[in-house]
Amino acid sequence: MSGFIDIIEKKRDKGKLTKEEIQYFIDGYVAGEIPDYQVSALLMAIYLNGCDSEETYELTMAMARSGDIMDLSDIPGIKVDKHSTGGVGDKVTLIVAPIAASCGVPTAKMSGRGLGFTGGTIDKLESIPNFSVTLSEEDFISQVKNTGYALIGQSKDLAPADKLLYALRDVTGTVGCAPLIASSIMSKKIAAGSDAIVLEVTHGTGAFMKDEESAVELARIMMDIGRRAGLKMTAVITDMNEPLGHAIGNSVEVIEAIEALKGRADEDVMEVMKEIIPDMIIAGERATSKEEAWKMATEVIESGKALECFKKMIEAQHGDPMVTEDYGRFKSAPLTTGVHAQSDGYLRVKSCAGIGECVKILGGGRVTKEQEIDLSVGLCMKKKNGDSVKKGDLLCEIYSLNEETANEASKQFLSSVSVVDEKPEKARLIYTLDE
Repeated sequence: MSGFIDIIEKKRDKGKLTKEEIQYFIDGYVAGEIPDYQVSALLMAIYLNGCDSEETYELTMAMARSGDIMDLSDIPGIKVDKHSTGGVGDKVTLIVAPIAASCGVPTAKMSGRGLGFTGGTIDKLESIPNFSVTLSEEDFISQVKNTGYALIGQSKDLAPADKLLYALRDVTGTVGCAPLIASSIMSKKIAAGSDAIVLEVTHGTGAFMKDEESAVELARIMMDIGRRAGLKMTAVITDMNEPLGHAIGNSVEVIEAIEALKGRADEDVMEVMKEIIPDMIIAGERATSKEEAWKMATEVIESGKALECFKKMIEAQHGDPMVTEDYGRFKSAPLTTGVHAQSDGYLRVKSCAGIGECVKILGGGRVTKEQEIDLSVGLCMKKKNGDSVKKGDLLCEIYSLNEETANEASKQFLSSVSVVDEKPEKARLIYTLDE
């Protein structure tokens, strides 16, 4: 095997790396035998020159094999995972997992902690009193067999190469590279052991991918990786130029998810549900058409079976299942502040990311993975993009720990929206990939 400098130079000169060279790179870096400065040089070469589909697949598999591969074969049926690239108000996983599980689709999901506007799915679940996001592999598998699904934090032994590479990409300006993003996500998904993955790739000011074309490219790369690895893959592209639903935060998003499980989902949340849930049910071979799958989903929502499944998951993971009936059991922020319209017209969301920044100001989002966040703070939008408003109308409520952060978040919210004379057009929320 040539020295690592030869690998850097090969990629610098737009060459194609072999499977053996990629494996050498990942093995050497995880073992501490290749220094950060050399790996940084290779990452920048990849950032500038890209990777073809074969290189991206081999990089993903090498990262997946750098740690444990979860064996879910003891769980009957086709195990389906759902992954979102995230955004402002993205509580979809909390809703779709118990619905799919109630339709007979085992969902064994591992999630990381969120970086950015709010916490991730794991942080949101931790807003439920006493909820544990840590289970042994044996208990995790047992719970999926018994209740249909489990949502836990990512194991430290799952794709450790990704953790090392992500930290380095974060400080070397190489995060925004589609092959590196795709291999990061898919290495963890493959290591987590599911048979099928439903991807929700977001785009817009409140998402990582800023435009539809970039989101489509990322989705296609991830689908190609998954299929090469023998997984069933589907993908949906969703618009994140305004927050999804009304609640943005941690506990407030769990409450909104519970409301959706009770059949009271916001219109935009329902639109995403109608796309994602049938894909999960079809991937799990419980239905053969979207219409049939959505009918099944509707039945488990209306019967209360989906909510009961969510409660069983909470109880199995030592949380308080009564939060589904009594929202007062969540820790609540002490101060509620209203933000009001300053003129008549129509609400226009100028920056979804700007609205997300409000939650970071309040302490509900993190800049570093180690940062502690407050799970009770957040905001609830009372008007959505395109809604008619009168001067003095309540635009949103802010839930804060003190007046200082409430005032700062209020100013941030007002700078992220405007009231205009003409009604803004609604963006297309869902984009499905043509096969």
